[in-house]
Amino acid sequence: MDWTAQSPPTTAETVEAPLALPEWPVDDPRHSGVLLRRFRDADAGMAVELSRDSYVPTTGTLPAHASHEEALAWVERQRQRHCEGTGFSFAIADAGTSRCLGQIGLWTRELNNGRAQAGYAVIPRERGRRIAARALQALLHFAWTIPELHRVELYIEPWNTASVRSADHAGFQREGLLRSHQEIAGVRRDMLLYAAIGNRPV
Repeated sequence: MDWTAQSPPTTAETVEAPLALPEWPVDDPRHSGVLLRRFRDADAGMAVELSRDSYVPTTGTLPAHASHEEALAWVERQRQRHCEGTGFSFAIADAGTSRCLGQIGLWTRELNNGRAQAGYAVIPRERGRRIAARALQALLHFAWTIPELHRVELYIEPWNTASVRSADHAGFQREGLLRSHQEIAGVRRDMLLYAAIGNRPV
């Protein structure tokens, strides 16, 4: 299933003032027929479909079986992520039609330490076409334009083999198993840690 946990972990590693969040990209990041763009009100239908998945609503703020109004409120929350300084929440869209296929985020709370976390979800009827992998590649193209960023992490539950394949196809490397790493739906869950490293001189 093409999704990952959406809520990035917090850290007490640094007490430095947070770095300013980079500007929204002028050009929509894209890769192989997929583009990442700002959310629109019309994307609420995608959010309604995503909310019917049994797992996705447990990993973020989208209510299960959302009404159209609840979906619109979720879309607005995605638009506010950049304003709030928590990161970038993109609509995954078909590059030809701009039809919304899911959501992907780059969360930058650890930018002081050169790190960010990614999370994504693709609507069920669009899974199996490597949309998540292509969206991840588009996200990395954008991520590496941020000078302070050197590492993007993914947290994937071990049973989620489709998401593991997406990470592999996008060039992420598995680094280990984090036992009882975070709580989802009231249960402590193990997480596989995947990461991509920016190809920059040290």
